[in-house]
Amino acid sequence: MPDLNPNLLTDALPASPRSALLLAGGDETIVAIATADGRGALATLRVSGINALAIASALGAGDLKPRAATRVSLSHPVDGVQLDDAIATFFAGPNSYTGEDVLELSTHGGRVVPASVFAACVAAGARPALPGEFSRRAVMNGRLDLLQAEAVADLIDAKTGAMQHQALAQLDGGLSRRFAALRDDVLQLEALLAYDIDFPDEDDGPIAPARIVGSAKTLIAALDALLETAPRAALLRDGALVVIAGLPNAGKSSLFNALLGESRALVTPIAGTTRDAIEALLDRTPVPLRLVDTAGLRHTTDLIERLGIEVSERYLANARIVLACGERDADVTAAIAAVRRETGAPIVPVRTKQDLDATEAHGDAPIDSHSILNANDAVSYVSAETGYGLAALLERLDDLMRDDRASSPDGLAGSVMVTRERHRAGVSAARDEIALFLDAWQSGALPATVAAVHLQSARDALGGVTGAINPDDVLDRVFREFCIGK
Repeated sequence: MPDLNPNLLTDALPASPRSALLLAGGDETIVAIATADGRGALATLRVSGINALAIASALGAGDLKPRAATRVSLSHPVDGVQLDDAIATFFAGPNSYTGEDVLELSTHGGRVVPASVFAACVAAGARPALPGEFSRRAVMNGRLDLLQAEAVADLIDAKTGAMQHQALAQLDGGLSRRFAALRDDVLQLEALLAYDIDFPDEDDGPIAPARIVGSAKTLIAALDALLETAPRAALLRDGALVVIAGLPNAGKSSLFNALLGESRALVTPIAGTTRDAIEALLDRTPVPLRLVDTAGLRHTTDLIERLGIEVSERYLANARIVLACGERDADVTAAIAAVRRETGAPIVPVRTKQDLDATEAHGDAPIDSHSILNANDAVSYVSAETGYGLAALLERLDDLMRDDRASSPDGLAGSVMVTRERHRAGVSAARDEIALFLDAWQSGALPATVAAVHLQSARDALGGVTGAINPDDVLDRVFREFCIGK
């Protein structure tokens, strides 16, 4: 049994210089509560390291068979006080998530039971894990590469089905395989260059310069294609920006709440109630919709309202779709006229408040769609009060996104995408290095042996994205945003 630590947490915490640096492996055994804090039926604690099995024994969970769930009575290793009736599962390294011996304890939920078992593990010799330390150990021990570890974090943070599916595809290794293939192509180009430099008099003769140029151009095109996926990945993560705009008191906030199915925006009969933009993400197919309720567009001398209108105009400038709302046809026409000055995005005319007197529903002259630039001809009639037309409006938005080439199913489903700025920076650096090599090779400005340094830099840039080449400070930046216990 390991030495017991009666001071529980305090002695096990890392010293302050180490607290900002994630540790990987060694003789330290770590522990964390892997489930969210609060009231719940069950909680899960994870222990990883060389002393995982000894800690289990110290808590009364001895004689565990690998990969077999065993009912155990957990007790504190210092005073023997019973802590919980739990389930223990032991995973022997290297066949575990981290590649080390791993103990998972499924306890009753709530705050006290998991915390007391956690403290008992620390007393038995474990130290509290830092954010992402389990996944970092998995990377260091070859169980995951860095891209797959990031996919684990993305999966935990997923807010929509699209984000979930993209994270699962990356966790499966699709993006990792793409980076590995690109790195192999760089190695192949280096091999061609090395052959040309070292063996110019072989029977096959020197490598044709056009072959090296062609290989470099093919690589640049492949890297450009991967860079082009970054905006689509951002669309899956952040959602397509759909701005709800119109004159004051046009029913925008009511429509926003109704589309979400919950009350998020303040609704009153007083014009100008909305003074700032309110956002919410709506899970839809093919891509999520990022709905924004904005301040009413009008001329005003009220300073605060004017600031809100300026915020609305900034959202309109970046909108992918705009819902131009109004209670009557004349209001919708005025809304479209105001909106089209701020955006080139498709405009969907929306007649709100269709639960009012039916004689008022179509009382105005029809909208002259031919005079409205970028406006969709058909008007959507909706009622936030009764729900009339809401489903049809959402389907219309989905269809518009399907027609958008950047978000079409062919452009999104199952494709390999650059999902983070770190990935984009690595691909961009590799692309720039190969372009520099190509310029030097074609111009003859540098000896081939010197130009080849650019290829090595490109290879290192791609390897750095997957974690094949990464200094500790890069790993620290990646994992510090992970949740505790993962």
